[in-house]
Amino acid sequence: MDLVTRNWSRLNNAVLIFDKKHPLLEMFIQEFALTFNGNRWGHNGPYLVSRVVSKMGANPNPGFNYSVLPPLAFYPVDWSRIQSLFRSFGAAGRSDSKWYTGKLKQIRQKSLAVHLWNKQSRSLKIEDGSIISQILMDCCIFCNNSSVSA
Repeated sequence: MDLVTRNWSRLNNAVLIFDKKHPLLEMFIQEFALTFNGNRWGHNGPYLVSRVVSKMGANPNPGFNYSVLPPLAFYPVDWSRIQSLFRSFGAAGRSDSKWYTGKLKQIRQKSLAVHLWNKQSRSLKIEDGSIISQILMDCCIFCNNSSVSA
């Protein structure tokens, strides 16, 4: 998203929710079948979604109701800063403590999920007092996960 104009330049296709037989989903499938290219990253994913929605313009046909959520809903941290979510507040030093508390508050209030950018985060350890540890303590999905009986 362009931070000045607030317009999107490319839509992400990580989370898509449709009613059964939604016409926009059919358009995605048709575009995929007509333009498939396995050699270009994103061509069959985010660029496909962006192409189809761009073709519809500002006034979609009836039955094409859809919402585009802001990046903060699923991507509250850029891939280049994902490691900061795994570090404890103390590890960042005093200069970043405002960022940590602000980011945790922002995630709790405005994010539906947190994309962890697996390539950058898969080897990271969750430190006590980190934003990720706080999120895990808040989140009911992981409640009692460590006490699974055999």
